Amino acid sequence: VQLQASGGGLVQAGGSLRLSCAASGRTFSNYVIGWFRQAPGKEREFVAVISWSGAVTDYADSVRGRFTISRQNAKNTAYLQMNSLKPEDTAVYYCARNSDMYIKGPDSYDSWGQGTQVTVSS
Repeated sequence: VQLQASGGGLVQAGGSLRLSCAASGRTFSNYVIGWFRQAPGKEREFVAVISWSGAVTDYADSVRGRFTISRQNAKNTAYLQMNSLKPEDTAVYYCARNSDMYIKGPDSYDSWGQGTQVTVSS
């Protein structure tokens, strides 16, 4: 499975963006999908995760209540709806897959694709 994030852009603080994570291959629905981000000079950090069925989600405290993760297995696509964006949300956003949604370290994920840049201006 190859994953590709898209949908980033430049937005003012308080605005919204919706990121997409498109997967190739037939096994998308078998995996947990996680979103991560990496700001310049910082380590890649966990943002959100969704179970294979979409029934269970979890978020980093910094985005909880502002971001929503979802997926449509029939379309081999996961999403990250980002509302009330803040300048500190500026980063390159990546999606990746795992088999265990309770493991949030990026080293446990694979199938990383190119990220998508999100820039929030103040």
